[in-house]
Amino acid sequence: MCVGLSAKVVSVKDGTAVIDASGAKREVSADLLEELEPGDYVMVHAGVAIAKITQSDDEETETLLEDLI
Repeated sequence: MCVGLSAKVVSVKDGTAVIDASGAKREVSADLLEELEPGDYVMVHAGVAIAKITQSDDEETETLLEDLI
């Protein structure tokens, strides 16, 4: 099973985004997404931002993950 992580974009530079996933910040590749900006929400898999999502999607993902733990 593959699991994607939802996160908020903090900054973007030269194809790399810094994301905040529940308080944990890390760098991921942003090469697959055009026009990515701080404040956007993304789905991340294997260190790559693979899709833009909405804040509502992010909140729903967080809730589902909390229910699993």
